[in-house]
Amino acid sequence: MAGESVRIDAWVWGVRLAKTRSQATAACRAGHVRVNDATAKAAQPVRLDDVVRVRLHGFERIYRVTGLPVRRGSAEEAAKHFEDLTPPAPPRVERPAAVVRDPGAGRPTKRDRRELDRLRGR
Repeated sequence: MAGESVRIDAWVWGVRLAKTRSQATAACRAGHVRVNDATAKAAQPVRLDDVVRVRLHGFERIYRVTGLPVRRGSAEEAAKHFEDLTPPAPPRVERPAAVVRDPGAGRPTKRDRRELDRLRGR
């Protein structure tokens, strides 16, 4: 343990959510990191049992802080410092099968194109 609190950018970097410390700081500045539902500045302290929401790579993940890393370690060591509270993703919706045309059948007709557009949702 590194005391009672750690900077949020150091925690995000230490638990391997960001590849570099500067990326973690940039995510905080851009408003992609929230601590207990409040936008976090890079130097904001994070404590045990805080809830951290991180939006990286287009996905929002929710974590509960269970430890404060002293340094950036292995992935196994980093996993000890948080509990993942992210809800599971909704199941993927199956799309209808595409229209199958025989090879060498020529260009699609106007009717074929309309069927393709209807299947693609256009």
